[in-house]
Amino acid sequence: METQRFGRHRKIMPFEPDAAGSVEALREASRQKAASLNQHVLGYGAFAEAEWQAAGIAAPDLAAIREYRLGRIRAELKRRDYAGALLYDPVNIRYATDSTNMQLWVAHNPTRHCFVATEGPVVLFDYFSCEHLSDHSGVVDEVRPAVSWMYLYSGELTSLKVRRWAAGIADLVAQHGGGNHRIAVDHINPEGAKELARLGVSIGNGEAVMESARLIKSPDEILAMRRSIVACEAAMGEMERALKPGISENELWAELHRGNIARGGEWIETRLLSSGPRTNPWFQECSSRVIKDGDLVAFDTDLIGPYGFCADLSRTWLCGDGKPSNEQRDLFRIAADQIAHNTELMRPGISFRELVERATVPPGDCFPTRYGVLYHGVGLADEYPTLPHASDWTEDTPDGVLEPGMVLCVESYIGRLGGREGVKIEEQILITETGNRQLSRYPLDERLLG
Repeated sequence: METQRFGRHRKIMPFEPDAAGSVEALREASRQKAASLNQHVLGYGAFAEAEWQAAGIAAPDLAAIREYRLGRIRAELKRRDYAGALLYDPVNIRYATDSTNMQLWVAHNPTRHCFVATEGPVVLFDYFSCEHLSDHSGVVDEVRPAVSWMYLYSGELTSLKVRRWAAGIADLVAQHGGGNHRIAVDHINPEGAKELARLGVSIGNGEAVMESARLIKSPDEILAMRRSIVACEAAMGEMERALKPGISENELWAELHRGNIARGGEWIETRLLSSGPRTNPWFQECSSRVIKDGDLVAFDTDLIGPYGFCADLSRTWLCGDGKPSNEQRDLFRIAADQIAHNTELMRPGISFRELVERATVPPGDCFPTRYGVLYHGVGLADEYPTLPHASDWTEDTPDGVLEPGMVLCVESYIGRLGGREGVKIEEQILITETGNRQLSRYPLDERLLG
């Protein structure tokens, strides 16, 4: 019986398979094409750029940002006497290389890592066939295929893959460590730590290195952060316009996602939006609940926007065209006053401890439901430091000093214990040479300010 053939048969690859160099030449051409079309090369488009131009925010110098960040990392490594840093957290890899790859996926699937030598190269170990994703950065010296020893890939043979992985890391340390075999690692499973130790490589706290490096933002980083906040607040405006009685919490939250992605943003870390009785206590994530006329709607953006910068803002709105109740106005005024007072305290030179001891706190009937912190650092994500209420300060709470170039969020949640509703407000604040500058600009609900 004759086999039926379908379609026209022709060569797909426009070269002779045995031609010398043909495969490598095409591979290189493919890499160059992909690199030229990388999202970070293409930029954010006319939509986002028009909003930034209207806001009067100049474009950041990305090359300067990359060199600044690498310098910050290496300065910390030298200060702590490490030969280099091994990074798995995608936010830390972004800071070191300004390259991204499936950020949320690699956050829980360790298939991408980076080695930053204190004196030597930046070597990125990337997912299969992803070499083109960092060609734009100018700070990555070499890209190698990552050896992933997560169970998904290695199963019961994890110990074998760990050996191959560790041999590559130990070789880099031997080549570029100058005899120093200490490295900083941000995340590592026990098998990896044990195998590196067997090969003579000792590991220290990479989170301490990276959080310290990320603490002070350069002027260009502040430009990028301001652009991310403008994009976030534009998406918030679209949310507020969509807020009508009858919309569900999930539908309203989707507007923030849509607006963020449309402007080149990356992801949102939580789903913190709630309405009516779900606003008290705080930390209900959005649901199918239908928002009613007269409900308070509170949310926390936790948004990773353009340039990978976090815009971490909170607002509370009144749904519908009516007037707020006296209770709603009282809660909102307490929160707004707390934010204003605690922002005013933020200046260079003040210690963390003094800052929280002078801060306004919720009144007695709202204190049990207080937000967990008064202030926290922010950059590519929530960052060090985190400052609790004075009453929550313990002997293991780190102290420090506010410095110019730090950016912190100031937080307030006000809801009476056992009450029906609550109010969440959060602002993003830059510490300057002389005081502070509020980077977030989205207006508070005038009706609730009353």
